[in-house]
Amino acid sequence: MSTPTHTAASALALIAPDMAEVDRVIARRLDSGVPLVAEVSSYIISAGGKRLRPALLLLMARALGSTNPFRHQLAAVVEFIHTATLLHDDVVDDSTLRRGRATANVSFGNPASVLVGDFLYSRAFQMMVECGEPRVMEILADATNVIAEGEVLQLMNMHDATLTEEGYLRVIRSKTAKLFEASARLPSVIDRSAAEVEAACASYGQALGTAFQVIDDVLDYEGDAAELGKNLGDDLREGKTTLPLIIAMQRATADQQDLIRRAIEEGDASELPALIEVVRQTGAMESTRAAASQEAQRAMQALEVLPPSSHRDALWALAAQLLDRRS
Repeated sequence: MSTPTHTAASALALIAPDMAEVDRVIARRLDSGVPLVAEVSSYIISAGGKRLRPALLLLMARALGSTNPFRHQLAAVVEFIHTATLLHDDVVDDSTLRRGRATANVSFGNPASVLVGDFLYSRAFQMMVECGEPRVMEILADATNVIAEGEVLQLMNMHDATLTEEGYLRVIRSKTAKLFEASARLPSVIDRSAAEVEAACASYGQALGTAFQVIDDVLDYEGDAAELGKNLGDDLREGKTTLPLIIAMQRATADQQDLIRRAIEEGDASELPALIEVVRQTGAMESTRAAASQEAQRAMQALEVLPPSSHRDALWALAAQLLDRRS
């Protein structure tokens, strides 16, 4: 497969009309008759963000040559599920900033955030039932359950300085990559694609989602807060042990290990500059980016099964340019 010339921006431009239709579906299905539901939902959905999961679903549909009329509804479903997880995450993590502005729990309170998250989950299930495809419901129900398990696993791992790379990957493949996997798989299901094609689509999504989260964890230590729209060191404050710290702990001196362990166990970001220096000195940042690169390569290889097209090239570009992500 030759190297495509798409940028991530041009990749998304290919599906601009489809995304506009998804926005119309989202606006229509947020109307519940309860003003606070629409207000909180609109607040977080309109905050920007990459809309990567619905975009992934739509690009994959186009790459498969699918024009199934339910593709826009399913793209809205995965965005609703994702948004529900954000609302609940921010309450659990006591987050104050997302996408450059106050989180919904800060603006509306924890009860409203939790309950509107519940509304979005249930609305997503109403919409997937309307598609009338049992495997669609099975895939999305399974994904939602696995995401919830990933959230619980992450909670159990909080402030655990002994977390291994295997344990870390288990969390992110549940919490983040599972919805990417479902988003990439669904077009092949509604298009009745061959099992080999469906498996390749799912592999692409899982690998892309894993790489996305690994890079996100890198940016918590070397990103730009203004570009990220969140505070640097938030993962550390919340007691999350991510791959840069796991690798650094393996390579650090005894004194450096004590610093990392204390920061994780106490959720202390006051020594963030010193921690960043340890992560850099140990080469943990480069190794973490290398791990993300392996996942991105795995995603690109999965696309070999698909027929050549500009949309397949766009999917390739999303994986390739993920490694240059800064926000």
